[in-house]
Amino acid sequence: MRFDIISTNPKILDSSLTNGLIKRAVEKKYIEVITHNLHDYAVGSYRQVDDSPYGGGAGMVLKPEPFFRCINKLLSERNYDEIIYFTPQGISFKQDYANRLSLKENFILICGHYKGIDERVITKFVTSEISIGDYVISGGEIASIVFIDSVSRLIPGVLGDGESAITDSFQTESGFDYPQYTRPEEYEGLKVPDVLLSGNHAEISRWRIQKAEEKFKRIKNK
Repeated sequence: MRFDIISTNPKILDSSLTNGLIKRAVEKKYIEVITHNLHDYAVGSYRQVDDSPYGGGAGMVLKPEPFFRCINKLLSERNYDEIIYFTPQGISFKQDYANRLSLKENFILICGHYKGIDERVITKFVTSEISIGDYVISGGEIASIVFIDSVSRLIPGVLGDGESAITDSFQTESGFDYPQYTRPEEYEGLKVPDVLLSGNHAEISRWRIQKAEEKFKRIKNK
């Protein structure tokens, strides 16, 4: 699986791409992540990638020309399953969506900045607009890391325990995980529930489902 990230500031991505799950997935050759600095596709001595919006208003808008040059170059080299733009106005990125996308191979990820990108880029190239939540962040780089991590971990072999991705939160019916405990059995007067020590797997399964549903109702009713 390949991810091409188009960013005005690829250095924001460095820490997440060189540590943790994404780094391991790259080292195992399950995924490939390539960053593209939008400034490299701009012209002029200042390599300008933004300008003021037509019609007035505060903020700056990322210009269409650098995106067109970069995306057209990438499309001339290979086919892409999805060209994704991260925006608060996009489709909510949920687990079932990640599950479906984990079956694809090549992605272009467009990271917005400032007040967004010129609409002509979206009209010409973007196949999906995705939101990671109803809030505003400084740029799409953070969203792209969330996306890559979420999709990559579903590729068989990326995780050490092949069952982990299947039993994660949001893979269950309620969408919430059950409480987890490990050794010691008692710590500062707090004990592990007896059912988890019973060895009765049917009872443990029922307890976990019940607790996950209780957490779901408690959070949703707040």
